[in-house]
Amino acid sequence: MIRRLLRLFTASADQPAEADFVSDPETTRTQVLEKMRAFSAEPYFQIADEQLGLLSVFDDLKYDRADVDMISPAMRRHVVGKLGPLGFRQTSGTVLEHAEADMRVHIPKFHALGASPFDIARYTDKRPQDYCLLTPTQVACQFVDHYELDGAVQRIELLVKKHPINLLKLADYLEGKPKHRAFREVLGYIKSQQRLAVESEPLCRRRSLG
Repeated sequence: MIRRLLRLFTASADQPAEADFVSDPETTRTQVLEKMRAFSAEPYFQIADEQLGLLSVFDDLKYDRADVDMISPAMRRHVVGKLGPLGFRQTSGTVLEHAEADMRVHIPKFHALGASPFDIARYTDKRPQDYCLLTPTQVACQFVDHYELDGAVQRIELLVKKHPINLLKLADYLEGKPKHRAFREVLGYIKSQQRLAVESEPLCRRRSLG
């Protein structure tokens, strides 16, 4: 009996501590990001830009200048349904958090009817490992502000093939700064690329989430 107890004690002592099996946040974050990248295969939700930490959720195929540019309850529900199985939990009305990965998804508040889509994430307290969930139009505005013209155009071309943007609203809020003036010159080109995408399969059959 004593020998058996000693063997059990020795075996327990040889086992690594339980903490050794717990992944560090950076490793867990890498695993979560790999799963998030897979959303590019689904039609409504995707990582729009890893460098800027942007997520895009499909809004609509056609827009009016007066349309309110915001994440609707249906769009939010779709994203929560996708991120929940990955370990994200809603900690507030504007934040989803993955505790093990030390990672958050922010849903910036829509402040006012006439607010510029360029300003949507300006006051969000986002860390480098965090993401912002935006409408496609808001994502396009971030591209215009953060990349040189060629880079912004290339990224928006890819975006509108899956998530069309409200070009009328974007144009209304372009300012006099150099990047905005340069982008105004290519609005016609972006419009033609988006029209081709919207009129083609499979995008032409896509329906709004509501």
